[in-house]
Amino acid sequence: MKTNHSLPSWISQRTAGSLLHLSSLPGSYGIGNLGSDARSFVDFLARSGIRFWQTCPVGPTGYGDSPYQVFSSSAGNPYFIDWDPLIRIGLIYEEELSALRELSSHEVDYGRLYQEFFPCARLAFSRFSDHMDDLESLYGNLESFSQENASWLTPYACFQVLKQREEGKPWWKWSESSKNADSILLAETSDDPDFAFHVFLQYLFWGQWKRLRDYANGKTVSLLGDLPIYAAPDSSDVWQRPDLFQVAPDSAFSHVAGVPPDYFNENGQYWGNPLYDWERHEAEDYAWWMDRLAVQLKLFDVVRIDHFRGFHDYWSISTKTDDARLGAWCDGPGMKFWEVARKRFPALPFLAEDLGLISEEVRDLRRKAGLPGMAVLQFAFDGDEENLYLPHNLEKDLVLYTGTHDNDTTTGWYESAGEEVRGNFRTYLNVSGSAPSWEMLRLAYRSVAPLVVVPVQDLLGLGSVARLNEPGFAMGNWKWRLTREQLDLLGRESASYLAEQAKITGRLAISGQLD
Repeated sequence: MKTNHSLPSWISQRTAGSLLHLSSLPGSYGIGNLGSDARSFVDFLARSGIRFWQTCPVGPTGYGDSPYQVFSSSAGNPYFIDWDPLIRIGLIYEEELSALRELSSHEVDYGRLYQEFFPCARLAFSRFSDHMDDLESLYGNLESFSQENASWLTPYACFQVLKQREEGKPWWKWSESSKNADSILLAETSDDPDFAFHVFLQYLFWGQWKRLRDYANGKTVSLLGDLPIYAAPDSSDVWQRPDLFQVAPDSAFSHVAGVPPDYFNENGQYWGNPLYDWERHEAEDYAWWMDRLAVQLKLFDVVRIDHFRGFHDYWSISTKTDDARLGAWCDGPGMKFWEVARKRFPALPFLAEDLGLISEEVRDLRRKAGLPGMAVLQFAFDGDEENLYLPHNLEKDLVLYTGTHDNDTTTGWYESAGEEVRGNFRTYLNVSGSAPSWEMLRLAYRSVAPLVVVPVQDLLGLGSVARLNEPGFAMGNWKWRLTREQLDLLGRESASYLAEQAKITGRLAISGQLD
């Protein structure tokens, strides 16, 4: 197997990955979780010779349900907690979870999940002290967990307590006594009984996550996470340290993040996230960011950083308009940031998302930082033989995706594409187009890309009904779920073929690649 010495060690060998968000796993409680179905998916990946399991961000979601807009970039989503071990130790009884079991197994109904999950969680919490020994035998010492993670856990739990007191309003609309996250407010709020409830949920999430990661790593499967470059406006991150963002003393945002018109949206995208005060970050030697990355690396073996372009220049939109087209480019921190990151994380376990309208200067920054970038095959067939994503033009420092969480499935893309694009696809691959997702997978595996990532929907040949997200639409996304029958089908009918494809193209995961 050839080794590429110009890339970080985690991607120095040819390999493959699959993209499936936690919420899309099968499960009996309305949403995918960290339990037996997650381990079954790991088993499938291992049998298929696939080394990486990539997910979307795993933080606690709010309005709109997007994993890219979470209440904390360090906390875990309580919805992903597996109830089965809690049933076994008597923390909750099976019949008490009947409302969750009645939720759909084919999609996530976030409204009903919110209504049904938290009463069950509070019931389990009420029995917490009686089962402390059983829990700590599973997930470690609670006090140690709280102390080790206090830097993000305390403000997050306080944020959730205050949000409930303030009837769910965003933090900038809270009463004056709650807006400023000073040490006095944090200390007072930490005494609220509800504070311990949110710590309890994080203890369960992190304990179960560690067990899943250990299981995956034991099967030669690495976890590849995803970190949005921006913190959500209504998050403990911004509430705790507004001085690190472009937030005025009156808690107003003057300019917010987004992107100009691109492939995904002809009108651009108005994200609304507060922009960073990069000068303030530099004055603190980017400590907040380094800690943020360090937390992610407790969860994942490798972290994809979404919207890498923002480190070079970012799209700044005045809050006086809601038109993303009216923004302007401003300078990001550039290599000053990445010089600090390279010292803190010399192995560079990061992947840069550099899709969209990307200048050569952005690519230069990525290369100087020493990070691989991304390419998407669905973008390759516009008829331009110089298209950067066509396999004969691919650079060897790019991770190749058939599609991402923001794309249609490959089958859906092919069916909705114009005849010219479909013809370009068939001609380039010399195929009939009868099974576009598998035809594209075979092409991707045979490319020079060191890592190829294929969404699970493409392994099943699913159409647009299985699309996870459509950028630019705030509601109706993130619902799709894999069924147990589909997961079983993958194991029975696809694993051996995928392993064969991985072997003949030099991508077969082998023991020792996690080092």
